[in-house]
Parts: sequence; structure tokens; C-alpha cells
Amino acid sequence: MLNHPTRRLTLVALLASALGLSACGKDAAPDATFVLLDGSSKTTQDFRGKVTLVNFWATSCTTCVAEMPQIVSTYDKFKDQGYDTVAVAMQYDPPAYVINFAETRKLPFKVAIDNTGAVAKAWGDVKLTPTTYIVNKQGEIVKKYVGAPDFDELHKLIEKLLAAA
Repeated sequence: MLNHPTRRLTLVALLASALGLSACGKDAAPDATFVLLDGSSKTTQDFRGKVTLVNFWATSCTTCVAEMPQIVSTYDKFKDQGYDTVAVAMQYDPPAYVINFAETRKLPFKVAIDNTGAVAKAWGDVKLTPTTYIVNKQGEIVKKYVGAPDFDELHKLIEKLLAAA
């Protein structure tokens, strides 16, 4: 059954999709409103013109906590070149935990709390953390990572997107 090339290709595509390994053929980033810890809000449109990392995470997610220093260093490396980051805490994450995490670790980028789950739903019904999207200057998703990204690869992608018109 699996020896037929079409069936094998379909199975590989299904597995890649299930594992979040797709390259996201430049779909437009969904319209969403991010409610930030300071009470202000940003929309997906506010990030146009910048390369943006959108990271869905939770304080209870060990991989999320472990990758956060690398997300901070990535932000610090590229922030002056037209790069931005928004870390979106999942609906089930207690706001007090998110605030404490952001303050004690002095997160230098925007942190949002998705208290209704609407942002995660808009961005492909995100359920697994960490899930990270890279959005180009035109507001198109160019890469999705489920699990911690390969940060060397991520930096190369960001450099390429920053250099693009």
C-alpha cells in the first residue's frame, strides 16, 4: 500500500502537517488583537513593516521557559533592525504567573495574555506550546515552529527577511 509514490507523499505531507513542520507558504498573518501586560493592545496590523516573532507559550511549559532566554537574545540582537517580538501567554496561564515571569526575567519585548483564547484560535487554533510564527514585513507567515526552534536557523531566516524589501 505505502509503496505507491502518491500514497507515500500523502503520508509524508500528513505527518509533516501533524508535526507542525510546514513552511507555511506565506499565508497572511491572521487579524488579532494582543492585550499586553500594561493594559494596552496591539493588532497584527501594528507589526506591518517589521519582521515579527509571535510566540505562544505558558509559564507551566518547561520548553517555553527554557527557550525564553534565547528569544530574549534574539530580540536584543535584531530589535534595532526592524524586528519585533510578542510573547502570547495561553488562556489557561494564570495572569499573575505571567506578570511575575515577565517582571522577574525582565522580558524586553511585548507580552500578551490571551485570556479568552481568541488569539490562539485565530492563529490556527494553537494548543501546543511553544508554537512560534515568523511574520515578514508584509504581514505574511513565513515559518511556524512547534517546539523550540533551531535558533541558528531562526537567526539566518530573520537576517534574510530583514534584508528583503
